[in-house]
Amino acid sequence: MSSLKINNLNEAQAYQALEHCCAAPNWVSGMLNTMPFENKEHLFQSAQSAWDSLGESDYLAAFEGHPQIGDLSTLSKKYAATAQKAGHEQSGMSKANEQTLKKMIALNKEYLSKFGFIFIVCASGKSAEQMLELIEQRIHNTRSTELNIAAGEQAKITKIRLESLL
Repeated sequence: MSSLKINNLNEAQAYQALEHCCAAPNWVSGMLNTMPFENKEHLFQSAQSAWDSLGESDYLAAFEGHPQIGDLSTLSKKYAATAQKAGHEQSGMSKANEQTLKKMIALNKEYLSKFGFIFIVCASGKSAEQMLELIEQRIHNTRSTELNIAAGEQAKITKIRLESLL
């Protein structure tokens, strides 16, 4: 038996722990069906395999589990379950100047209007300016391209969050 903490949780606890990593119900179910995990590599491989089996509606469900980049006020409201993780992941935004924040908020609104989902980026280790540059580049993509990029970013975020379960 593995020493991974997640293997010691009951199904409801494991569901909740996994949902904090990725809010897509089909991904969580896929992960629960794979338990117990032999080791961390098995956990990460299972996570990627479950993610790769999903489609657009699942991606959109996962994206719903995130606050908008730069909208730190939502962290304490709608996203209370993932607020601490997201706040830490977005720590680069907390150091942003007012002009950068205003641009980010405006582009977030434009992005949401254009694509129908929020801007998703693996923010860990990125400055506010780097995230602003990314949204400025990505807002010109097609919806299909952007959905694929956002899905890849979500997979990175999920892996980082899974590491907290080790």
